[in-house]
Amino acid sequence: MPGTTESRPVSIVENIALTGVMLLPLLLLHAHGVAEVAIGVVDLCFLARCALTREWAWLRTRWVWFAAAWWGWLVICSLPIPAFPLGEGGPRSLVQAMATVRFLLLVVALEWLVLRTPEARRWIYRLVAASAVWIGLNSVIQDIFGRNLIGWPPGPEGVLTGPFGTPRAGPPMARIIIPAVLPPVASLLHHRDQRASAGAYALLLGGVVIMVLIGQRMPLVLTLFGLLIVAFLIRRLRPLVLTAAIAGALLLAASPIVAPSAYYRLVDKFSTQMEHFAISPYGQLYARAWQVALKNPITGMGFDGFGTGCPRPAYFRPSFDGSQPDGGGAVICWDHPHNHYLQALDDGGFVGLALFSAMAVAWLLPLGRGLWRDPQPRRVALFAAIFIQLWPIQSTTAFTSMPVGGWFFLLLGWGLAESRFQPRS
Repeated sequence: MPGTTESRPVSIVENIALTGVMLLPLLLLHAHGVAEVAIGVVDLCFLARCALTREWAWLRTRWVWFAAAWWGWLVICSLPIPAFPLGEGGPRSLVQAMATVRFLLLVVALEWLVLRTPEARRWIYRLVAASAVWIGLNSVIQDIFGRNLIGWPPGPEGVLTGPFGTPRAGPPMARIIIPAVLPPVASLLHHRDQRASAGAYALLLGGVVIMVLIGQRMPLVLTLFGLLIVAFLIRRLRPLVLTAAIAGALLLAASPIVAPSAYYRLVDKFSTQMEHFAISPYGQLYARAWQVALKNPITGMGFDGFGTGCPRPAYFRPSFDGSQPDGGGAVICWDHPHNHYLQALDDGGFVGLALFSAMAVAWLLPLGRGLWRDPQPRRVALFAAIFIQLWPIQSTTAFTSMPVGGWFFLLLGWGLAESRFQPRS
């Protein structure tokens, strides 16, 4: 920055924003409430810097237009105006809809300010990789010794909890393990000697093994899907990914003996749920979410539309196979439908769904730009992590729920910064 009277305030807010972002991985692991505060501080510092420097070029970013349209529509749909009807969730729904902008501003701040230097991006990689190591180490220790490093045992049905007290190691690990592991794996393979290749295989295989042992179905499926995307884009990694997939399959085959709880959840329980999907908890939620959408096709029910509508008898409908006349009644209800696109549909109707889908595409296009021609491992890993988060056919947490939502937006901003500031050839 040129030497002006505003240079010192600008430097102060930039350093505060950088510190807040660098603390986010730790906070997302063990202090979700504080992470929310950190995100708010980063947003305010970014806006303050924009005001001080009069730099608002980020407003011309294509994805920002789509994100602003989706958020604006969500706020409109959440306005508590019964006459229309709008905002059936009341003032609480409106406040939450308005607060959703904090995540979008975080992404902008990461892309345009905090991670604009290579050193900042190297540091965020180290912190994300350290987070993956921390989750993986605790999971392995818990599997071997029955308790993690903090002293907590596995969760229900033997699910490994990593460094947490409840079974929530799988979802964040599925998002961060590929960005954490792929760069060193690609670097080792680049050396083209047997010891380095063995290290690359061991590192990737270790990641897959940990995901199998954790025993959560969707995180494992998403991890394998992400690795498939990596193999599609980086030719030299295809044998390695194939080997990892075979090793994972062999471990699953042996899991009745070496990891019975993982086998029960990943094979027995999963196959039973798929066989009777219509009356599984997921099938019931999806049927209810669809009914809420059909009765509110234009504006949905505002933020938390599914949570608002699900327990109301007006939205009870038969299960997809017709075996449950009321679709399970109110007892099946949750605060979200376990799918981002159904959530967008219930929150903002079909207009909201269209805007949400357009926003997702607007994120993926810059993330994937040039990867077929020049598949840089870190960018490929981040593209894969964001792609699997936005993939529509999956069971998910709520879109902005912490900590998984926090990890997603952190990785998204990092990936967009990598794309924006990549070296030009």
